Amino acid sequence: MQLYGDKLSPIYVQIAQWLEDCIIDGTLSEDERVYSQYQLAEMFNINPATAAKGLSILVGDGTIYKKRGLGMFVSPDSRAIIIKKRKAEVFEQMTRQLVAEARKLDIGKQQLLDAINQSYDSEG
Repeated sequence: MQLYGDKLSPIYVQIAQWLEDCIIDGTLSEDERVYSQYQLAEMFNINPATAAKGLSILVGDGTIYKKRGLGMFVSPDSRAIIIKKRKAEVFEQMTRQLVAEARKLDIGKQQLLDAINQSYDSEG
């Protein structure tokens, strides 16, 4: 099994992103038990400590929660949490890249906005 997402990111970040993808696509549902650090380590042939670090990211942002003695589970609002976070990250990153490229190509602000509006409207 391969990890998804940005291959330049540390493995523990890729683990967190992969689990987020599982939640977004419905592979993991609300209040469903999440893979343990040992299961993830075996699945991806990584150190259990690396897998635990990926799980910790998701605990930290409220995407998953711990039940003492039972493991980690998907939080009820996890899908909304992930979508909100990813929208903010992706939107900011894409906007910065687009504006930087437009400046390199000497594309004015209004021309860029017009192109965005046209593209947005044609995708309808």
